[in-house]
Amino acid sequence: MKAVSPSALAVALAILASHAVAAQDCNCGTSHNHSQGAAASPASPYAGMQRRAVKALSEQQIADLRAGRGMGLSLPAELNGYPGPVHVLELANALQLSDDQRVRTKALFEAMKAETIPIGERILSEETAVDRLFAAKQVTRAALEEAVSRIAFAQGELRAAHLRYHLSMTDLLSPEQIARYAELRGYTTGEHHQR
Repeated sequence: MKAVSPSALAVALAILASHAVAAQDCNCGTSHNHSQGAAASPASPYAGMQRRAVKALSEQQIADLRAGRGMGLSLPAELNGYPGPVHVLELANALQLSDDQRVRTKALFEAMKAETIPIGERILSEETAVDRLFAAKQVTRAALEEAVSRIAFAQGELRAAHLRYHLSMTDLLSPEQIARYAELRGYTTGEHHQR
């Protein structure tokens, strides 16, 4: 039996969780219009998604991947006192960043985009390949395992990259600025956040 990588397992669990939520929302097997009888069934929550360019991704997710945005991948860092470069730049005046801090934060942001945009494009390419395998009715278990493993690996790379830039950001800010960041972002109410 082949070992499953932690990143592939994490992706699989996320997919299962999203499908469970969708199944709960779908009310499958129940009809809200009882006058039509048992033959009527509600539309699937996936109705309309068959027209997506990449079936597994929304237009917003595609745009986020192409722009190198975090998409919530850095929440463990963000919510535990490790600010992100994008938001630090947005709050530069309120955080009273020095000129040097602004330049270095901007450099981190640009480096982050340079690293994450190609990974996002790779995820899009791999998701498109999976979609095409199914659309062409050419999917096999081996091809599926290989394709999903590539996607999971790229998703892990993307998350690690975003988290690394949050970690790097703490080297540029004072403890007071980090505490102020948490307050400005609504994570605290003025008490100092411990790392």
